[in-house]
Amino acid sequence: MRLSTLIRLFLLAAVVSSASGQFHLGPKPRQPSPTPPPMRKASTFIQRQEPLKVNQALLKQATQDNTRIVVSIPKQRAYLMIGDQIVADGPISSGRSGHETPRGHFNVMEKDPNHHSSLYGDFVDGSGRTVRAGVSARSQSAPSGTHFAGASMKWFLRLTGEGVGMHIGILPGYPASHGCIRESVDGAKLFYDHAKIGTSVDVGSE
Repeated sequence: MRLSTLIRLFLLAAVVSSASGQFHLGPKPRQPSPTPPPMRKASTFIQRQEPLKVNQALLKQATQDNTRIVVSIPKQRAYLMIGDQIVADGPISSGRSGHETPRGHFNVMEKDPNHHSSLYGDFVDGSGRTVRAGVSARSQSAPSGTHFAGASMKWFLRLTGEGVGMHIGILPGYPASHGCIRESVDGAKLFYDHAKIGTSVDVGSE
């Protein structure tokens, strides 16, 4: 068979195959890139827990003398109680693995509305600029020209001599602290206002 005949037969086969969608000469048409899903705001990852719930009728009866506090580690909730009745039910974040919140019966040892940690915080320079964040004063030394600034623990209720307590903090929806019981802003203030030195606090596994 002559070469020209072979070329004509090849071109004819190409046309037929192209029409049937099984053969394509030249580069394939570019497919439009899929639109990426919109990025979720950081707050959507932080605000996973149910917010503070308050029984307003019981709150009117609550005083520093008739309330107690119960903390559930599995549920990541803290309860302000009068007897067996729940006055307030708020989200918490307890100690993460390796820094677990101690469990058992405690009594409030100290109240400090503007407490700062003596163990965890940042290294800052003379102008207040953070040079190194999230440090431990116990295991790290401040770089030259900086000093340790303890992390803010507002509305602090101390539970142990080692510094574990309840205070305002970030609530990611799971245990994430160095051992303290973090609370929401409104929850920490309410619990603080209705506690006194000696208030009973039970931290448990239920």
